[in-house]
Amino acid sequence: MSVNKVILIGNVGKDPDVRYLDSGVAVANFTLATSDKGYTLANGTQVPERTEWHNIVLWRGLAEVAEKYVHKGDKLYIEGKIRTRSYDDPSGAKRYITEIFADAMEMLTPKGGNQSYAPQQAQPQSAPVQSQPVSQDNPTDDLPF
Repeated sequence: MSVNKVILIGNVGKDPDVRYLDSGVAVANFTLATSDKGYTLANGTQVPERTEWHNIVLWRGLAEVAEKYVHKGDKLYIEGKIRTRSYDDPSGAKRYITEIFADAMEMLTPKGGNQSYAPQQAQPQSAPVQSQPVSQDNPTDDLPF
């Protein structure tokens, strides 16, 4: 048995880049920042805050929700799987990229809570607040845990 499950709570680093495939399927990409707070050890050593950047990929309905309601600076809850892929850059070097393919997303920023980051013409009048994560999986899945 194996498990590939990621849970992140962080801030959106840029507005989602949403594209539509020829089949009409939406795909959204954006970055999400998670941070560990800085602290001071007992001996006085300062440990600085550490921020990790995650590449998030949303498909279909989640991508469409992100296109309408997710903006730079918003706080999100993301559940998904880690996927790593490789490609050859223009110089021929093999590059690797790690992405989080989201299965569920919950918007944690209150309505109107992040006005300064959203373009005024693209800002919806009232973004829905999800009480349950938006999921692409079976919403009636009864897991025992």
